Order: sequence, then C-alpha cells, then structure tokens
Amino acid sequence: MQGRITIDGERCKACLFCIELCPKKSISLSEELNLKGYFIAVFDGVDGGPTECNGCGTCALMCPEVAIEVVRV
Repeated sequence: MQGRITIDGERCKACLFCIELCPKKSISLSEELNLKGYFIAVFDGVDGGPTECNGCGTCALMCPEVAIEVVRV
C-alpha cells in the first residue's frame, strides 16, 4: 500500500516531528519559508516523484498544528 501526504505550509511551524517519526523518511524540510517565517515540511513524493510513503499516518497523528493530511492510494 502507498500513501500521499498533503502538508498545509501556512500551518506548519517546523517542529520536525513528522520528519523524525516518518518510518519511510518521505518528508523533509524545505528551504521555503511560510508567512510566519518557518521553514516548512514537504512531502518528497510531490509532483509524482518516487516515494516510500506507506500511508501509515504517523506524521498526521504527531503534527501539533494538524497541518498534515494522509491519503492511502
């Protein structure tokens, strides 16, 4: 099973929980800043790129800002 992650960049505060707890390491920190001045987390499988995401949902459960949505495909 594979998953796809959507991260709301304006809600992200770069706590890094999602990055550190992702078992497949499918999330990384962007060089892009949001309006609050935080570097945002991004899903590495954006634009159809290869990803190891299995849709476990750990990132969404751990996000204190509720900025992550996981869809299993």
